[in-house]
Order: sequence, then C-alpha cells, then structure tokens
Amino acid sequence: MAQCSTNYFNKITLNWLKQYVDFNWPPGRFLAGCLMTCLLASSLAAAESRRADHVFIISFDQGDPDLIQQSEMPVFQQMAAEGAHSWNAFTIVPSLTLSAHTSMLTGVGPQAHQILWNDYQPAKGVVKLPTIFKLAKQRGLKTAMFVGKEKFKHLLLPGSVDAFIWPQPDDGALSVAKAFAAQVKTLQPNLCFIHFRDPDTQGHKYGSHSPEKKMALKDCDLALGIIKNAIAEAELTNSVIILTADHGSHDIKNNNGKIAGAHGSAETCDVVIPWVAWGKGVKKNFAVTAPIIQYDTAATTLWLLGVPLPEYFWGRPVTSAFEVTAEQPN
Repeated sequence: MAQCSTNYFNKITLNWLKQYVDFNWPPGRFLAGCLMTCLLASSLAAAESRRADHVFIISFDQGDPDLIQQSEMPVFQQMAAEGAHSWNAFTIVPSLTLSAHTSMLTGVGPQAHQILWNDYQPAKGVVKLPTIFKLAKQRGLKTAMFVGKEKFKHLLLPGSVDAFIWPQPDDGALSVAKAFAAQVKTLQPNLCFIHFRDPDTQGHKYGSHSPEKKMALKDCDLALGIIKNAIAEAELTNSVIILTADHGSHDIKNNNGKIAGAHGSAETCDVVIPWVAWGKGVKKNFAVTAPIIQYDTAATTLWLLGVPLPEYFWGRPVTSAFEVTAEQPN
C-alpha cells in the first residue's frame, strides 16, 4: 500500500463503492458518504504536503558557472539574482554527462547507480534504481523529459515518463525549447527535466571558455526564455524552476594540437556547477551557502512535490533556498 499513489487508492475505493454499495439503501448512502469524506481528506492532505505543483529541472550541459556569469545570458542571470543561487555546487566523479545526470535524477552517487559509461549503449539497458520520475509516477504525478542527447534513454524506466522528447533532426537547445513550448500546456507535467547539449558540443570542439561556447550559452539563454514564457502562458503558476549543470570543463590539446574542452576529473574546474531555484516559495535574492551536491537536486524535487524521499537517497533537499513555514515539515 505504501507504494500506491493516493489517486490510485481513491480510484480503487470508488470502483468498490459502485460495485458493492446499494446507494438506494440508507445505510449504504451513509457508508458511501463516510468513505468519500475520508477520500477527500486524504487528497487534501497530499495536496497540502506539496510545496509546488510543477518542478522543472533545466540542465546546461558543460555549464561552467564562471562562464555563465561572463556570457550574454540575461534570463539565467536575472533568475539567479531574483531567486536562490549557488555558484559553488558540486557534481559527482567521474564528472561525465550520463553519470552526473543519473545522480541528478536518482538521488544517489555513481557507486550506487552504476551508470559509469557515457554514451548510448542499448545493450546495457536502463538504470537499475528508481528515478525521480518513477517515484513521482507512483504518487500519480505527470512526468516528461525534453533532451538533447539520445543517451538519456538509459533513464527511461518502463512506465516512468509520460512524454520523452528528443527532437530530430535538430536537437539543439532552441529545438528542445520549441518542442517544450508546443506541448507543455497539454502535458502540464508535475515533474519535467529539460536538457541543453549545446555548450558541451561547442566546448569539446573549440575549448572550455571559447567564444563559440559562449555563443552556445547565449542560445541556451534564449531557449530558457522560451521555456519560462511557455510555463507562464500555460498558467502553471505554482511552479519551481531549477537551473543547474552536469559538470564543468577544462582545456586540453587534441590529437591535432588544437585546444579542446574536456571533463571527467575531480579537478575543481570539472566538478563545480551552478544551482539556481526560482519560482513559488523560493527565497528572493538569496545566496545559498549550504553545500549542494548533484544528487541534492533529486531530493529537492521530490520534497517540493510532496513525494517521500527513499531511505537509500544520498541527496537531501536544499531547504535553505525556500521559505519553509512552520506548517511545512522539512
């Protein structure tokens, strides 16, 4: 029963009432009324424990926090200034895209989730631990993923994601954002993950702090603006947006002797990432000083949605970023 969502339990009870209770019999009507009151109370309790109805996690692949602050990214920078932010959060090691995003979306480190490769390998199947999408679905919530890389299919546990969109043939940030804008009003996901690949693509090709990577970040900021406007136009007012990254980067010389971006190490430049919360209940103009680790994003998301955190989670909610009242337990 602990794994069943409140909505699922309510549906089962209502079906039972229709089958076995005679509504023309006065005691039957009384019994039905009592049960309906209990169902309503349980639904209200679930809603009250939820701090946000919608959480959108937006990941900037190879999003070095210093470069984001230096680049032409007015939307990102304004959201960081208006909300709660840290320019000194940390990812996991190895600081690789698939491993890091798996920690971001499962709440544990790579030692636990064992996604240690970094390209799409269908034969290896999907992650063996529940993702936050799976946990959200068990509570009757809607989920979606809009991504710029095929490798995210390794996180697609059966029945866990209502909509998985990897736009083709163009999977750049602007295409991802346009796909999101076209569907968010219909989907109205409670939990949505959005991924921009562009900085990673340009960083590997031209260097960790190259003009080309700065231009890619500028495109991502335009995409962020599209997403932010689409959420507003869909009237999803009780929402929180989390902006973050999978890893940073450093420069190496490639086989042709040219500068190229790389990552994967435990060096500071690879493991420091941004973390921004903006929206419903987020503290205004607040610098988060508490340590933030990659898997804390998973815990924060579930905490906001009122989904209980599994005991095995490494992550903890970044509660200091939010206006937590006495009626809302941590």
